[in-house]
Amino acid sequence: MLPMIRSIVELDLQARSPEELSARRIPVRIGAVGYLNSKPLIEGLSDELPARQFRLDYPSRLADDLAQDRLDVALIPSVEYFLNPDYEIVSDACVATRGPVLSVKLYSRVPIGGIRSLALDEGSRTSATLARLMLLERFGVNPRLESLPLSRSTEDSRADAVLLIGDRAIHPPVEQFEHIWDLGEEWVQWTGFPFVFAMWVSRTRQYDAAVAELLGQARDRGLRTLETIAHREASPLGISPETACRYLKENLHFCLGSAERKGLELFRQLLIESGLTPLRFGKQDR
Repeated sequence: MLPMIRSIVELDLQARSPEELSARRIPVRIGAVGYLNSKPLIEGLSDELPARQFRLDYPSRLADDLAQDRLDVALIPSVEYFLNPDYEIVSDACVATRGPVLSVKLYSRVPIGGIRSLALDEGSRTSATLARLMLLERFGVNPRLESLPLSRSTEDSRADAVLLIGDRAIHPPVEQFEHIWDLGEEWVQWTGFPFVFAMWVSRTRQYDAAVAELLGQARDRGLRTLETIAHREASPLGISPETACRYLKENLHFCLGSAERKGLELFRQLLIESGLTPLRFGKQDR
């Protein structure tokens, strides 16, 4: 069971007066994900914040740094929010999907119901937990787990199935697989709700009202410039600007609305019922 998981009823940003928030001004340290799927949420932030106050890293490492007080606000995996009663969401900007997500995929060498071993991408905990949850709930499968280091590919693992996330999941692997799951698509078809992969989180009251406004403005700026972002980011990732643009416009959703909140609540409830907890794979996953 997950004793520390709390209700998504608390997802609504708790009302604070401007005076109360302003009284807690601190040197804010913001951490975000460097994946393409997060670029619209951080558009222009590096220009508005000093380097010492803004950095990019993997989702799991951001979660650890927020928990250990090395960050004040971070874009962390949604499952990490469930596990800490001292966290609150500070913005309605998020990384979500309402269908195929493209960048979170499970590649299986055997029929889904026959998966006995699963290699999990070290970069995420929400996607890893989601994959395990759907295998368990839909197929009664509880495979042996192993870590797939961030520097490795599917060919480096002999597991029955491999989970990849982020930019490297967008590239089709060289190897042929019997089944490929897009986890966003599978979740939406299974539940009827969107899935939220990450959101901006802080320890309770440890942020200024201006921070929430700053994050919202960055998201809105990113949404206005999706094509510019796609063209700028495509080449370093080895994908076409058209692919990057479709991904940002069609596969992702960046607003935490009522449907997203309901999807989060369902995810939380299913985790409680299943007893699954996020995994932490050693030193590289800090």
